[in-house]
Amino acid sequence: MEDYIVRLVVLGVISWTTAFMAIRRMFPNRSFDFCNRLVSTVHATLAVILSTLTVEDWHCPVCPLASRSSPKQMKTLAVTLAYLIYDLICCLFGDKRINLDNSIHHLVSIVGIGAGLFYEMCGSEMVASLWITEMSSPFLHLRELLKELGYRDTDLNLIADMLFAIIFTVARMICGPFLTYVTLSASNPLLIKAMALGLQLVSAFWFFKIARMVKYKMTKRTKSKAAA
Repeated sequence: MEDYIVRLVVLGVISWTTAFMAIRRMFPNRSFDFCNRLVSTVHATLAVILSTLTVEDWHCPVCPLASRSSPKQMKTLAVTLAYLIYDLICCLFGDKRINLDNSIHHLVSIVGIGAGLFYEMCGSEMVASLWITEMSSPFLHLRELLKELGYRDTDLNLIADMLFAIIFTVARMICGPFLTYVTLSASNPLLIKAMALGLQLVSAFWFFKIARMVKYKMTKRTKSKAAA
């Protein structure tokens, strides 16, 4: 791994942590989770923008496959690696209970991105994976932010739920399997292939949880209208 990437990751962890502390000071009456989700929303938006800017050929966004990563791709991945390290620490020490699902996802992602930066390969595939996984994240965080702001069980919260579910489904269950297939088919290191498959399995697990959430929300809404 290049020295400048290591420095960028260290600087990134410090920067994300500083941003969180600044937001905590700006919103002292909001919860730890609320402030962390604001940081996460900033990261998700930044990750999608940076990933988009690294695409070399829009006719084939994941090309060239199994190739040496470009400096832009490595910097983009380093920013996200730094965020994931920061957020994993928040998951383990910041909340009253550890979210096992989220912790496993973070560990898989950290190992996968770390391997890509170490090998300096698979930049196209990994940046495409970043773009796919972060597309739905702003709406995931918006759902929870609205709840703390007092909009639980409102039409606005339901819209955020549905947007998150739709974007997650298209990105993770349509684009995701295709990206996993091309990553496994190409001449990528075994660890990269294992992480790609692991991330897709985690996405499938979350998809079923989200489907149950949508079913519950729609059933609850239908019952509420019938009672009214």
